[in-house]
Amino acid sequence: MKSFSILTLVLVISLTLSACGAGATPTVQPVDLQGTIAAAAFTIVAETQAAIPTATPLPPTATFTDTPLPTLTSIPLPSSAITLTPVPNNNAGGDDPCIHKVMPSTLQGDPVRVRIDNSTKATLSVSVYLNQAEPNGQCGYRSYTLAPGEFVLINNLVEGCYTLWAWNPDPAAYFIVTNGTSCLDNSSSWNFDISTSSIKLRT
Repeated sequence: MKSFSILTLVLVISLTLSACGAGATPTVQPVDLQGTIAAAAFTIVAETQAAIPTATPLPPTATFTDTPLPTLTSIPLPSSAITLTPVPNNNAGGDDPCIHKVMPSTLQGDPVRVRIDNSTKATLSVSVYLNQAEPNGQCGYRSYTLAPGEFVLINNLVEGCYTLWAWNPDPAAYFIVTNGTSCLDNSSSWNFDISTSSIKLRT
């Protein structure tokens, strides 16, 4: 009887426990639920990233080099039967080496006497340029400074063609004048008068 009651007691306890366990609803903590959701989301993101194809690098772009353009070669002109004779006493400048050459202090040829008057109210810089093609081929320039109303008398020039320039170096009242070209001989004295508008040869 005693063994029956122990067996009965064990059976009752087992049934009670199994009945309580089967009817109980397990409870889930909110923190555990959040962790599960986050893990599932990270798994989806990881699988999505793994499914994206890898980016293929673009082909390299063309590199421009600093290659010079072809030069234009001029077509040679046909030779002409016409020959150009240099004009004597031409002082156009350009390739004329005389424009940068100081006139020699001693000149060969028939002497001429030249007077240059400054009729302006400014101190002027004056340049006398000789281009004597024949017979001695002398050339070059001489420079002078003339105060207002002052003149210079030049006794050591020779027959030839002369160009005179005069200018006021003061930027506030700057001007420049020239006579053009005057060919002088030893027949008389030559007088040049400088004004703000011209250089005139007085006879």
